[in-house]
Amino acid sequence: MIRLLKFFGWSIVAVFCGLLLGLSGAYLYLSPGLPSVEALRSIQLQIPLRVYSSDNKLIAEFGEMRRTPIRFADIPPNFINALLSAEDDNFANHYGVDPSSLMRAATQLVKSGHIQSGGSTITMQVAKNFFLSSERSFSRKTTEILLALQIERQLTKDEILELYVNKIYLGNRAYGIEAAAQVYYGKSIRDVSLAQMAMIAGLPKAPSRFNPLANPTRSKERRDWILGRMYKLGKITEADYTTAINEPLNASYHVPTPEVNAPYIAEMARAEMVGRYGSDAYTEGFRVTTTVPSNLQEMANTAVHEGLMTYDQRHGYRGPESRLPGKTREAWATELTKQRTISSLEPAIVTQIDKNGVQVMTRTGDEHVGWDSMKWARPFLNTNSMGANPKQPSDVAQVGDLIRVQRQADNSLKFSQIPQAQGALVSLDPQNGAIRSLVGGFAFEQSNYNRALQAKRQPGSSFKPFVYSAALDNGYTAATLVNDAPIVFVDEYLDKVWRPKNDTNTFLGPIRLREGLYKSRNLVSIRLVQALGVDRTIDYISRFGFNKQDLPRNLSLALGTATLTPMEIATGWSTFANGGYKITPYIIDKIESRNGDTLFVANPPSVPHGDATTSGVAAPAAQTFTVNPTPARRQPHLARCRRRQPWLNALSMAAPHSSSTACLRT
Repeated sequence: MIRLLKFFGWSIVAVFCGLLLGLSGAYLYLSPGLPSVEALRSIQLQIPLRVYSSDNKLIAEFGEMRRTPIRFADIPPNFINALLSAEDDNFANHYGVDPSSLMRAATQLVKSGHIQSGGSTITMQVAKNFFLSSERSFSRKTTEILLALQIERQLTKDEILELYVNKIYLGNRAYGIEAAAQVYYGKSIRDVSLAQMAMIAGLPKAPSRFNPLANPTRSKERRDWILGRMYKLGKITEADYTTAINEPLNASYHVPTPEVNAPYIAEMARAEMVGRYGSDAYTEGFRVTTTVPSNLQEMANTAVHEGLMTYDQRHGYRGPESRLPGKTREAWATELTKQRTISSLEPAIVTQIDKNGVQVMTRTGDEHVGWDSMKWARPFLNTNSMGANPKQPSDVAQVGDLIRVQRQADNSLKFSQIPQAQGALVSLDPQNGAIRSLVGGFAFEQSNYNRALQAKRQPGSSFKPFVYSAALDNGYTAATLVNDAPIVFVDEYLDKVWRPKNDTNTFLGPIRLREGLYKSRNLVSIRLVQALGVDRTIDYISRFGFNKQDLPRNLSLALGTATLTPMEIATGWSTFANGGYKITPYIIDKIESRNGDTLFVANPPSVPHGDATTSGVAAPAAQTFTVNPTPARRQPHLARCRRRQPWLNALSMAAPHSSSTACLRT
């Protein structure tokens, strides 16, 4: 018997020594390749790029991961209790590794023949999430254990928990508990209920399996189990448990809602940030403040939207986008899910027609469109003609028509259609070039093409002031007589004849230069370019910032046949508005890091404050767009023009004094 006891005793010692030697050997073998735990103190989590208006309203967010890091002090105690109850209830007592959890995992492995759980503590999960892969192997597990032991020696429990809750993936592109609370409940983790905290705490184990959006039943079971664990461990009272367990699972998908509708501005800022920082722009948590105030942008949106809608409706109704007669309501509902809302125009299918309007199916249910909102819909025949006025709703729509409706302030629906015409608007501060508002088209979701920057069109008569400016700087005055009479140009090589005329096909004979400008006489402009010479005129006009390659080397230049963008026209007109200074448009006012440090502040050349007022143009109110602004480069020829010809100040009246605006309609 004594011999048997000795045998068992020595066997235990041998097993212990074997394990000790094995662990020592593993440590000596793996330790040289272990990463430095100190790197965790300065770890940079991926945070998306956020773009704001000048008055700090969110315009857009760009990034693969939704993440908003949160400090440990800001984590609600109830959430910490829920998380530890679900993942590691012995977290406060172990030193990175919980032997009982490892033994339980080993027992499950022996019984089932495959890995069911890893027995990982929160510290071990931090080691895996930050340094290791998701590979299931004994060598990776051993490395995880060694790293966890090191982490516990160098970091506090609070620091470990803070790293964990900000790193973990919780489904629907949400990384970290703050992002998860925003995605599932639309509010901060500090504002969610106990039951909602328990639901989020249940996600780390399997974000897809326990996702409240994809698997609400499993998610509720997991939530209730965690609440039971919290009650069993004494973390919550019976009353708290009862209230939470009876709370319905009310999670729904929330995305960051822009406070300002400025998608073209957002895309410009995004492109510039990628140009500056490359792919890091999406992950380094940059905060970009643009030069665009939200109120001016909303006014620009309204101007373009209503202008295009009004213009389009003046040309008649082109009919439904498609016809689906004889289909079932289920088929109609399926078709609606395929359609996108364009700007504020929602898709709808006509289900019934009566004398007061039409019944339509929208994504929210059955609604009514009144006859008064349909009376504009005369049939479109061609660009210049329309059919007869409709007398009843059936003259406009039929059952099964896929149409567009616009929701009004009182939630009623107005009959509408998507405009075929497109437009753009850009407004600049002429004192320094700050973009104050920009719209690149009717709807960004319809077309990402930014017509304010990319659409080159002929500016027409809005280009003539640049020709007149060239004349004034080359000896002409406001009182100079120019003959507004017919003129014929013959190309003897091409056997072509050009007979330019005024828009009214009338001629006034010799008139003053000032009259030729405000009456926009084509023949006067052509004679000015002819007298100055095309090359000299182009050289002069290019000083406003225009590319010479876009200016035609012929007399049609006087009629605005150059191909220019609205941004280029607004930039050129800013020179008139600010007293003779060339400005360069810019969109980003400030860039801040994830920590709030200022990385960049715009410092554009700015018009000296006195010059604008002495030139007869009202100076804008004090702005905060520049830091120690440097003077803009002046166009001295325009300054001389202003001193000699005060009437030239009328050129500034094309837009408000505090901005230079150009519009485009195509």
